[in-house]
Amino acid sequence: MTKIRPGSYKTGILLLLLTAAALLTHGYHPFAEDAEIYLPGVEKILNPALFPVGQEFFRSHASMTLFPNLVAFSLRVTHLPFEIGLFAWHFVSIFLLLLACWQLSGLLFESARARWGSVCLIAALLTIPVAGTALYIMDQYLNPRNLAAFASVFAVARILDKKYLRALVWIAFAACVHPLMWVFPFSFGALCLVIEQLEHRTGWRMEGVSTLGCFLFMSIPLAPSASPAYHETARMHAYFYIQDWQWYEWLGIFAPLLLLWWFTRIARVRNKILLARACRVFALYGLIYFLVALALDLPASFESLARIQPLRSLHLLYMFLFVCVGGFLGDYVLKDRPWRWLVLFIPLGVGMFLAQRSLFPVSAHIEWPGRAPKNPWAQAFVWIRENTPTDAIFAVDPDYMRWPGEDAIGFRCLAQRSRLADTVKDGGVVSMFPPLAEEWLEQVRAQNPWRNLRAADFARLREKYGVTWVVVQQLGVDGLTCPFQNPAVRVCRVE
Repeated sequence: MTKIRPGSYKTGILLLLLTAAALLTHGYHPFAEDAEIYLPGVEKILNPALFPVGQEFFRSHASMTLFPNLVAFSLRVTHLPFEIGLFAWHFVSIFLLLLACWQLSGLLFESARARWGSVCLIAALLTIPVAGTALYIMDQYLNPRNLAAFASVFAVARILDKKYLRALVWIAFAACVHPLMWVFPFSFGALCLVIEQLEHRTGWRMEGVSTLGCFLFMSIPLAPSASPAYHETARMHAYFYIQDWQWYEWLGIFAPLLLLWWFTRIARVRNKILLARACRVFALYGLIYFLVALALDLPASFESLARIQPLRSLHLLYMFLFVCVGGFLGDYVLKDRPWRWLVLFIPLGVGMFLAQRSLFPVSAHIEWPGRAPKNPWAQAFVWIRENTPTDAIFAVDPDYMRWPGEDAIGFRCLAQRSRLADTVKDGGVVSMFPPLAEEWLEQVRAQNPWRNLRAADFARLREKYGVTWVVVQQLGVDGLTCPFQNPAVRVCRVE
């Protein structure tokens, strides 16, 4: 019988405390940003009567992942309330990412202080932007990327440990919850094997490796050409196209590669063989994906292929890089001096906290399950959920997520009602699924210019799309019956 060492309990408790600290630092916003894309799939499984209109704008993603099925199944089995279940999933996701980084750092570094340096740095930087990819290490809400993040780090650790079957299990899990992010740990593992075989000169045929690489992105359907409607939404997402990145976002590509090259040299000098090998492979991995991005993004004829977003590979590279940086800091800078740890991580944590407050200034920093929302837009959406028919169809400003004070809160996922297409999140869906472009563009144009719409225009939307309610800004349209209003918005019937 295997005995559990007392030290493992201590490590687990410390990781739980660090998870709580990360949550307090980075906040929690369960219905913000991409939750508008992913949560309606869960809600639809739990209540099939929801979203009679507009399902295509979230089913496109839901059909390619088991994420909504997994979350819905867990809520049914545990009988947890919806919001408590989302919070539990989010908390566990952070904990598992920190645990995965703890295991990875244990392969790369010998000392405990190096391992804690790695984990603490990851915890402090969970919401740091990953170059120009529009990704964080981990979002402030539950979504498939958060699950794929910890699965990817576990997979990398198992690959470096040469436990390939376990690595494949983690990669398979990542593939089940996200149609793209699994590709990156898989390609890292393939690159490790190729380099190892070449170093041993066993005569591995590179043709086989090239053929394998052709299948990496087959999980996303490709379009032969881009329609004008698709072009309009695609150009709204500058992060798809590397030529549209700012100079500092380009720096976010090359600076990590230079650091990894430097770490390789340091590791060799200090006889850290596995660390040197891992840094070398990740540097090559980053360079290869950069060249792929150039090949797909720059030619105009490949516009529809840019949605593959090969530079999302930086997400995994950044996590590995921070594990290395934290390990070196713990070993050679912070050491066993508590004041040094405090001098580094307290200002870093405060800075990340303030950055999150600037992103969600009107909402509570942590939106606890079951607590009434502070944000007036969220208050309106909750009223809609509790007071309008399940089959109600809404029209909202297509740019509502960009309004000051809205804090990127999703209407569909929080109100649990159908709405016409928007430009922010539905536009993002269309950029990944071009067949939806024509329908999306038609609905968006029907609602624009939103600020000039009057009661007669809303009646036209009712006749064409079945719209029965609208959400308008305060001091907006006259002549409407509005049973709910607050200082920011009004919820009005379309007669």
